[in-house]
Amino acid sequence: MDKVQHFEIPADDMARARKFYETTFDWKTMDFPMPGGMQYAGLHTGPVDGKGVPTEPCFINGGMFKRGGQFIPTSPTVAVIVSDINVSIAKVKANGGTVMGEIMEIGGMGLYVYVKDTEGNLIGIWQDVKK
Repeated sequence: MDKVQHFEIPADDMARARKFYETTFDWKTMDFPMPGGMQYAGLHTGPVDGKGVPTEPCFINGGMFKRGGQFIPTSPTVAVIVSDINVSIAKVKANGGTVMGEIMEIGGMGLYVYVKDTEGNLIGIWQDVKK
């Protein structure tokens, strides 16, 4: 069973959005280097270890990025972790979904692509890569 790995929130003003989530929900934010210098902030919604891995069950972390950049979403979305992104893309297509854009390699950590389900909802698909 593929699981939700993280969520993403696009923002028009990164500083304003970070302040909102930090002060409203006490989330921690951190700059996250992205290809091409794109602005991306990690969102920690619970306690994490030194590597950013959750130390308690039952929450997921997320990310925030500048709306209108290389990432497609214009509203919040979730990302599902899969074992093989190409197999998942084939399943999306076979089941009436649409692939949005190309697979992106993110910081040597994973492969990522957005898809739309049969209802037009945007979902991210993430595959960890082994170094």
